Amino acid sequence: MQTMSNLEKAVKILSEGGYTCVICSDTDTQISEQRGIAPLLKWLDERKKLSEYSAADKVVGKGAAYLYILLEIKEIYAHVISRPAYDVLQEYGIPVSYKTMTELIRNRDNTGFCPIESAVMKIDNPYQALTAIRNKLEYMKNCR
Repeated sequence: MQTMSNLEKAVKILSEGGYTCVICSDTDTQISEQRGIAPLLKWLDERKKLSEYSAADKVVGKGAAYLYILLEIKEIYAHVISRPAYDVLQEYGIPVSYKTMTELIRNRDNTGFCPIESAVMKIDNPYQALTAIRNKLEYMKNCR
């Protein structure tokens, strides 16, 4: 009997569990129901290195792509991915598979583009992207 790869396992859990993000290694599985980039920032803040992990994510925009690069993820499946996110992951040599590619990620109420993707659109460095993402989140929190 052939065993599932970590990526196949992550995709299966994502599609069956109603989660937003799943990462799997040979010895560990982490699941999240948090929306957007929240789980990625949590793992970054916990100083996790995910070089042995495969990820399955509902939506991957350019901001999330940079966070996955900083987390050193091995490979990614995205239900929906933006063209800029795909290009960034390709540039860093991270294998990507996806169901749907879109030009840009829309915001949650579909009135414009994702604020995180917009915040990193002109950035081409993961560390600068992280700073821009944290600044944007702080700004959004203060605007509520």
